[in-house]
Amino acid sequence: MVRRLSAMNAKQHWEKVYQEKDPVTDVSWFQAHPANSLELISATGIAKNEPLIDVGGGASVLVDRLLEAAFEYVTVLDISGAAIRHAQDRLGSRAKGVTWLEADATRFEPPHQFHLWHDRAVFHFLTKAVDRRGYVRALKTAVPPGGHVILATFAPDGPVRCSGLPVVRYDAETIGAELGPEFRLLEERRESHFTPWNTEQRFRWFRFLRKPVTA
Repeated sequence: MVRRLSAMNAKQHWEKVYQEKDPVTDVSWFQAHPANSLELISATGIAKNEPLIDVGGGASVLVDRLLEAAFEYVTVLDISGAAIRHAQDRLGSRAKGVTWLEADATRFEPPHQFHLWHDRAVFHFLTKAVDRRGYVRALKTAVPPGGHVILATFAPDGPVRCSGLPVVRYDAETIGAELGPEFRLLEERRESHFTPWNTEQRFRWFRFLRKPVTA
């Protein structure tokens, strides 16, 4: 099974996951209440009329909570169209108030800039340096100086695999090295996430500011 999964490209893998599994009961990453995401987004101080993007948001309920909080310009990006359709079906008519982008984050061409880039559990799946460089290139295109980045990855003592795929685990030093010196770490959190079947997964959360340009 692992051999077959590793031979599939990323899009095929995630389309298969969301076509065959219930995004609430059958995937390890489901959160009924995305508390850390909401608290860290609030900590950035961004205004409700400033654009933000949830990278890998797919079927996550974070978009529901952002709409309930009256954020006006929410974009959700996911490599899986099936994941996006789960969220759109759940939201019903409210889905029209969201911009939905089906794209690979490592090859993403942002249509405009965002005041906030949020990613819970995409970056740690990028085990190839070339994919990480592509992701960071997209992030730097999307987030201007003074903008905010929130990343959540498996912690150094977290899982080594997820959804049949290998991952890379991060602490503040290693994630900072990936983003580069123009990003300043403002906050780091630890989280013990419990899957629907009550298995513990240890995460680290990182809130960065892209440093303003100085004269």
